[in-house]
Amino acid sequence: MLVIFSASGDVASTRHSAGLFAPLVHWLLPQLSPQRIEELHYLFRKCCHLSEFAVLALLLWRAIRHSHTPAQPGWLWSQAGLALGGVLLYAASDEFHQTFVPGRTGQVSDVIVDLGGGAIGLGLLWLGGKLAKHW
Repeated sequence: MLVIFSASGDVASTRHSAGLFAPLVHWLLPQLSPQRIEELHYLFRKCCHLSEFAVLALLLWRAIRHSHTPAQPGWLWSQAGLALGGVLLYAASDEFHQTFVPGRTGQVSDVIVDLGGGAIGLGLLWLGGKLAKHW
């Protein structure tokens, strides 16, 4: 959560990250137009949202799971739901925090992307557990 909070500041804003992203992509793919590079930058930033909140969901799930008795089954939907609820609350508070940061805006669409990242992380965890039982 501290990593996500620190990324909510001005240093990680689109304006600053574009200063690193655009020259790197232009160097790797010089044939791309500035508009295409901007689109890739937007996609990259949303993938970062997905990834960081997927990791947060997994860490929350692990913390919730290990706070109960060790004899419980490997997967409980209630624990996954609680972890996803934690992701939703933190994503909303993170976007709210960004409304106070100059150069940043809080967006409901980012909360949805963050929640999707948490759901993807937990879904992959569930799927991995199912596949591991069959091998």
